[in-house]
Amino acid sequence: MKIRSAGLLDLSRIEEMHRSSDVKLSEAEPPAARLWSLLSSTLSALLPLAQDTLIYVAEEKGKVVGYIQASGQPLALDLRRARVLQVLNLQVADEVDADEVAPALVQHLCNQALERGAMRLFVRLPDRDALLPAFRLAGFRQYATEQVLYSEKPRQRSDEYPLGIRPTRRGDDRRLYQLYRKVTPQGVSQLEAPTFRDWRGLHAGDAAGGHVVDRIEVVGFVRVQRGGAARPDTLQLMALPEHPLPAELADYGISLLGDSETPAWSSLRHYDSHMIDALRGRGFTILLTQLLLVKELAVRVPKPVREKGLVPSFG
Repeated sequence: MKIRSAGLLDLSRIEEMHRSSDVKLSEAEPPAARLWSLLSSTLSALLPLAQDTLIYVAEEKGKVVGYIQASGQPLALDLRRARVLQVLNLQVADEVDADEVAPALVQHLCNQALERGAMRLFVRLPDRDALLPAFRLAGFRQYATEQVLYSEKPRQRSDEYPLGIRPTRRGDDRRLYQLYRKVTPQGVSQLEAPTFRDWRGLHAGDAAGGHVVDRIEVVGFVRVQRGGAARPDTLQLMALPEHPLPAELADYGISLLGDSETPAWSSLRHYDSHMIDALRGRGFTILLTQLLLVKELAVRVPKPVREKGLVPSFG
C-alpha cells in the first residue's frame, strides 16, 4: 500500500467514496442524525475540495482505497502558517481492511503535519465511530466530550429573560474570552485557546448578531443563526452556572427563533451541563455524543535555567 498526496485525478474517486458513505448513512440513521451529518464538522462532513486543505490518499494496486483530509484551524487560515490542524475526514473503501488502511493514513498525516511545523492535531468524531481506534493507536487522547442537542420544535418555559441582556457591541470579544476562560476547564482552554488571539482566531465573527448578559462583567452569551433547506437553526450558548441564568438564557434564545418552522440544534460540552439541562427541559434531546481528541505533535521544552553553583562558606 502506498500513501501519497492527492492529485486532481484522485478527486472523482474521493467524491465517489464520500457519496457512498452518504448513502449508507441515510439508510442506517434516523433523519435527525442524517441532518446533523450534513452540517457538522465531524468526519462525515466533507469541505469542498477546492478549499485549502491537506488530502492524502492510500493507494493499493493502482486504486485509491482511502483518504484523510485536514485543514488549518481556523479553517480560513493559510496552511503554510497553521500551527494547529483539524482532521476533517477519514474514509476507507469497503473492499479493504480498515484496521490496516486507516491507522496508516492517520500516521502519515501526523508525520506530514509535524514536518510542516504544526504543534497539534485535533479531531472530533462520534463516540462509537468505527475509525476511533485508528486515532487512539496514533496517540490521540480525549480532552472533552461534546453533546449535540436537537429539537423539531423548541418550546419556551418562561418569559423571564436574563437581567442585563443586550446586543453585542464592539469590544465585547475580549469580555467573551474572559467568560470562555471562566466556564472552560483549564486543561481544555490551554489546548484550544491559551491566548485571546488564539480564541479570536477560532471564534472570529461569533459575537456579531449575538446578545450578552452584562452585569459589570459578561456572564452569558447567546446567538441564533438561521437555517434553511437541510440546515436547522443554530443556538450558540455560553453561561456561568448561576441559577436561574442558564434557564433564562435558554428561553431568550428560543424566543429569538420566533415562529420559525425549522428544527434547531445546539452543540455543548460536557462541562456545560447546566445549559444542557436547560435545553433538555425545553424540548431538546441529545442527538449525538462526540469525542474531542488531540495529539501533541511537538512537545515544548522549557528553556533550561542555569543553576548557581554552591560556594562553601567558612567562619
